[in-house]
Amino acid sequence: MGDMREPLRELIECGLPQALEVMGERWSFMILRASFNGLKHFEEFLSELGIARNILSNRLAKLVEHGILKREPCADDRRKIEYRLTEKGFDLLPAMIALRQWGQKYGTEMKENPVLVDERDRLPIGPVSILAHDGRILDHTDLRLVRPEDLGKRADGTIATSGDHLGKGDVVDLEAAKAAATG
Repeated sequence: MGDMREPLRELIECGLPQALEVMGERWSFMILRASFNGLKHFEEFLSELGIARNILSNRLAKLVEHGILKREPCADDRRKIEYRLTEKGFDLLPAMIALRQWGQKYGTEMKENPVLVDERDRLPIGPVSILAHDGRILDHTDLRLVRPEDLGKRADGTIATSGDHLGKGDVVDLEAAKAAATG
């Protein structure tokens, strides 16, 4: 990713080690997937995931501690607790889908069932992509690391300004974006 490298030994300087500290083991991902699928109660997680009670309790507590899930009393029975995704938890959805797609692409031969689709037209979602600020699809050759003070400074010395960001529901012409990315 260019001439500059991340300080690989310094765990504080990068979000990846911090994310892995919270999510870096199988059960946390499985609980998160179950939450995205509507599970909310301890007993539901326990029976659906086949996880040991002590491990589930530990992982739920860790996800709550890190603000990914929140504990709330159940509306119909205040003695029961529900675990609900927070905004921080919902922000993990693209990473979860990217990991799922990667596993489907490189895992054992398996047919996706059920299929993850767009609610509007019920067609399968496309691959999770890295998008530039203007919606162009990027690959690893398009990425560079720069110091914060060098943001927007192009290699030729000109200064770039950020365009409009894509919003929820915005449409990207994938063919045009691919063509623009390849020059």
